[in-house]
Amino acid sequence: MLPRNPLFTSRLCLRPYEPADASDFFCLLEGDRARLQASFPDRLQAVRAPADAHAALGDFATDWQTGRFYVFGIWHRATARYVGDICLMPQNRGQAEIGYYLAAAAEGHGYAREALEAVVSFGFEAVGSQRLLIRCYADNERGQAVARALGFQLETSPKRPLWFRNANALGNIYRFWMARDK
Repeated sequence: MLPRNPLFTSRLCLRPYEPADASDFFCLLEGDRARLQASFPDRLQAVRAPADAHAALGDFATDWQTGRFYVFGIWHRATARYVGDICLMPQNRGQAEIGYYLAAAAEGHGYAREALEAVVSFGFEAVGSQRLLIRCYADNERGQAVARALGFQLETSPKRPLWFRNANALGNIYRFWMARDK
């Protein structure tokens, strides 16, 4: 089990959630629900009321203990303001996927890049991942720019036959990869 230690950047503190964070967690999701719906439907479905936020944070703690999922809340160090969430989910064969979101008011300040850089290090060093994945919708140019800025490479999408179920949906999601330097 990995220790539940915070990660620090020059402006941010990324730390595993505590029960006292439930209100901030819920308020961000509730305030940005419409904006986050397409990318984080499972999270929004699970957290519809303040009590759900408490349960979700408890689940995150359990997931951390089992190594299934590592979720960090993102706080601005100078103001202690909660600005978002970033997580790393180990998968098979040394692979892990990273997902993140920021409050609308926190976008455009470089926080996503800063938080992602810290979680990339966490994924390669503490978790021992060999490859990291970020998925972005084709129209999410900001998300793609953050991935590219840190050295993630766009995967060439395989051509799917038109009869393949959800062939169009697959083309709307870009996959960005980064491999561990050896």
